[in-house]
Amino acid sequence: MRSRTFVLRWAGRGGTAAVVAGLGLAGLASAQSTALAAADRTGVYSSLPAGSLGPRTNPYSPAYGHSYRRGVVPTTGQQRLMRRWAATTARKAASSPAATAANSMNLTYGGGVHGVGVATGPEKVYLVFWGSQWGTPSTDSHGNLTLANDPSGMAPYLQQLFKGLGTGGETWSGVMTQYCDGVAYNAATCPSNSWHVGYPAGGALAGAWADESVTAPDSATGNQLGTEAIAAAHHFGNTTSSANRDAQYVIVSPTGTHPDGFNTRSGQFCAWHDDTADPNLPAGPVTSSLDLAFTNLPYVTDLGVSCGQNFVNPGPSGLTDGMSIVEGHEYAETITDMLPAFGWTNAQYGAENGDLCAWNPVGGPGGTDDLTLPTGTFAMQSTWANDSFGGGCEFTHPIVTDNWVLNGGFESGSLAHWTAAGTAGVSSSAHSGKYSARLGKHVPTSGDSSISQTFTARTAQLSFWYSVTCPDTVSQSWATASLTDNTANTTVTVLARTCLAHSGWKQVTYPVVAGHSYTLRLVSHDDNDTAAGDGSYALFDDVTNS
Repeated sequence: MRSRTFVLRWAGRGGTAAVVAGLGLAGLASAQSTALAAADRTGVYSSLPAGSLGPRTNPYSPAYGHSYRRGVVPTTGQQRLMRRWAATTARKAASSPAATAANSMNLTYGGGVHGVGVATGPEKVYLVFWGSQWGTPSTDSHGNLTLANDPSGMAPYLQQLFKGLGTGGETWSGVMTQYCDGVAYNAATCPSNSWHVGYPAGGALAGAWADESVTAPDSATGNQLGTEAIAAAHHFGNTTSSANRDAQYVIVSPTGTHPDGFNTRSGQFCAWHDDTADPNLPAGPVTSSLDLAFTNLPYVTDLGVSCGQNFVNPGPSGLTDGMSIVEGHEYAETITDMLPAFGWTNAQYGAENGDLCAWNPVGGPGGTDDLTLPTGTFAMQSTWANDSFGGGCEFTHPIVTDNWVLNGGFESGSLAHWTAAGTAGVSSSAHSGKYSARLGKHVPTSGDSSISQTFTARTAQLSFWYSVTCPDTVSQSWATASLTDNTANTTVTVLARTCLAHSGWKQVTYPVVAGHSYTLRLVSHDDNDTAAGDGSYALFDDVTNS
């Protein structure tokens, strides 16, 4: 059946919200909206205390008193209670003489933490099916992990969803690409040269794991969920902060369990996300050198229509609607607010881009609908767009493709945004500016030292500079570079193996296809000849695609 949830629409285009909906922030029941019709709608929310309608301050929100439940998806029944309370509060505000101009619903930037605000590289989603209760694992015809005790087929369905995002030219993901990193605190817009949320070209799924080494707790705490995320990171070999820069771990609990009180009187929610270092997690933050983005995703079909079953599609085809609506909500919020709330949020109401559009009715540019991907069709909600004529919920958006090579000049004084291996660091000897990347050392090292980055090409040419110091022969030590076109699934060598005693700075250019996803890998190889003491190393600088 189709949802009949009412959405309040605003009339203005210049600076007032075009579509305002979601967690009781503005979506009001139609009967209540009639009472508000005579009020100055531009002033309904302006006199309310900051955050009074937000997910953490609305007393009917599952996040009320549980601040760690970031981006919480309330059950549909709880959403109705939230909206009723918000409507009453709004009526009082509308009659207040202090009601003046509307407060913007748009998101603003929280400044980032550990250098992270949003996912700027290719998104990496790791699905973790936690607990021996999942039963015997197998593989289906699509290469997906399947599990014997998965009555709704949640495991393969989610894998197909994340394999499909970023393929077939889909533009649901485009809504998120308008947001960025590295702008001023409280900024509401992104300049063209900022580090935008990456488009998940070629799919967002990075791995799926059935962790059946333990029995998942019946009611896991936030700390236990975060601890499982840390275990998953180690399982996938992501043991450094750089390896987890754009990663999120979706902890999927087995049917019949109640993580953080899901499907209990005190837990009327469908999912939420957070990070492992949040001091407000029940039982405290996870003790680890890593700070990871993770999602608490219960077995949502245990709650049926309350968590979205048949929200878009009738009959058996709608059984899985809630899985993709709920997890799509959390994914969209994680990539725009990786370590809450230092990414993009509505500062006044404490909401993220998914919260503002949760459980919107079916159809229309700001509603919930089916998203057709090469891997299948999935019910998905819209998300908030700041650039939608003053702000609104959008289901589709042009892809912002100016997510070119990040930190290509290494002027951060670090290898931020690069994945490093071996002996890799920065050098004060640069082609331009203050720093370059240094791979290898003047003393012998073992094997390859490398840095790599995946980016979306903005223009038709890639360029970088290199300087090689290699007192050896090219059969033993060398510098080299390769470029993989992830969209076309091809790899080329753009710098052949080079060994020169002192090459000086030299430039490499190579044609690329704008809009394609590429991975550039820069390498210095040394034979570790400690007897000769002739260490080889290479400097790289000014990697650009602009």
